[in-house]
Amino acid sequence: MLAARYHRFGAPDVLTVEEAPEPHAGEGAVRIRVQAVSVNPIDVLLRAGHLQGVLDLPLPLVPGRDAAGVVDEVGPGVEDVRIGDLVFGLGGISDTTGEHAVLTAWSAVPEGWSAPQAAAAGLAAATAANIVDALGDLSGRTLLVEGASGAVGRAVAAFALDAGATVIGTGRESNHAALAELGVLPTTYGDGLAQRVATLAPGGVDAAVHSAPSPSLPDLVEIVGDPARVVTVIDSEGAQRLGARKVDATNDSAQLRRFADLGRRGGYTPPVEHVLPLASAAEAHRLAESGSGKVVITVP
Repeated sequence: MLAARYHRFGAPDVLTVEEAPEPHAGEGAVRIRVQAVSVNPIDVLLRAGHLQGVLDLPLPLVPGRDAAGVVDEVGPGVEDVRIGDLVFGLGGISDTTGEHAVLTAWSAVPEGWSAPQAAAAGLAAATAANIVDALGDLSGRTLLVEGASGAVGRAVAAFALDAGATVIGTGRESNHAALAELGVLPTTYGDGLAQRVATLAPGGVDAAVHSAPSPSLPDLVEIVGDPARVVTVIDSEGAQRLGARKVDATNDSAQLRRFADLGRRGGYTPPVEHVLPLASAAEAHRLAESGSGKVVITVP
């Protein structure tokens, strides 16, 4: 099959599109004919070599953590999906940017979502579900999301709003209209955040989520007043030092189905800013590194 791969760590131009071994569905897994794959921060970090010593995966590597496509193989023990079903979901740590990918967690794609939108949902949805589960009942609570315009932040906001929370979200001013349309009270990030949040939530904030690559975790703990009510997906060291909680995604089909149900009810549509073909995988990684919005690679 054709896949994007890299044989050494480095800048985006180490990515090439070439023939790679075709994967097959094992126990409890399905294989899809890939239609779209999103580019996530972990893909960029792995390719650049920043996770050596933390995640030592053998080269060459096919990037990609999530994907959307049509099921063409069903592994032993799988009973809830059939060949021909359109699904989105999660593969391994790095292995989905090719013509075929094996998923170990998946959900049917909600009607109205395009393949690129579905591809953009996998890792964000799985991470967001773990975050809201860690925070518990959010009904009637006020939640502050640092990085609400990012894929994970928007997914968290959608889950929290559906649960009955008031959500304050930080982001660039250019993203404020989109956040307001979702139902989020938007504000800017950076110096003076506590004062801006106090204006929006004079009764205080019950919990906070740190989903942006910023040094704001101590500020969020101070704003909430209880580190146990602050969750980060970015800062492991800070979480340990401050007593906040670090949350990662898990490959759990039930969590993806929860998010798909939210999408089916009109509660959320994953944002996609850039769509590029597989042949432009290196450019897709360059765009992702620039922070210009969610990037998706389509596979012909």
